[in-house]
Amino acid sequence: MIEITWLGHATIEMRLESGEVILVDPWIEHNPLYPKSHQFSRLDAILITHGHFDHLPDAVPVAKKFKPKVVGMNEVAGWLGSKGVENCIGMNKGGTVEVSGIQATMTHAVHSSGIQDGDQMIYGGEAAGFVVTLPDRRAIYFAGDTAAFSDMQLIAQLYKPALGFLPIGDHYTMGPREAALACRLLNLKQAVPIHFATFPVLTGTPAAFSAELKTLGQSTEMWPLEIGKTVKW
Repeated sequence: MIEITWLGHATIEMRLESGEVILVDPWIEHNPLYPKSHQFSRLDAILITHGHFDHLPDAVPVAKKFKPKVVGMNEVAGWLGSKGVENCIGMNKGGTVEVSGIQATMTHAVHSSGIQDGDQMIYGGEAAGFVVTLPDRRAIYFAGDTAAFSDMQLIAQLYKPALGFLPIGDHYTMGPREAALACRLLNLKQAVPIHFATFPVLTGTPAAFSAELKTLGQSTEMWPLEIGKTVKW
């Protein structure tokens, strides 16, 4: 059993039974949906899917405070290291690293990955997702920002994730229709919709996602989390 807390947009915290805390795509200070009452008492690992402003920048202050292992694409890890972040682990798609009680496998994503550094946009490598394999061998898929793509079937075949965190906002990522198809390709038992409603342009909704799942006849259970409320899985 692990504890999961959605912190708004695409930021997710996981706490293992053994106590380790893993944070995915930390966007805190300027995230309008971040629950301001949420405080970190411990942080053992950070996983970063890509370099955009709503996924990466707050990795710098929290990593300097807690000294976790920070896992991301080589270019992202290199940029973080240039900002004084220690314990960076650069990797690439298809690779797996073991950190803080989990295995993190980097998967494909269809998206861009520029890093805003002052008035410059720096190349951040490619965008990615992660499959996190827990100590009990259950697997969770964090899609990152992506469109639906047919090779999601390979993720299902190789890693068999039961739970997926999928963007549904549309415009910059999948919308509800594409996310519902992704659930079929991934053969997910449960799917948590994220990356919606943060900005007006992100128009996808959990209700629309649920409707699209029904239209497809897909048995995936949509699991809408409440921001800041910890659940167990």
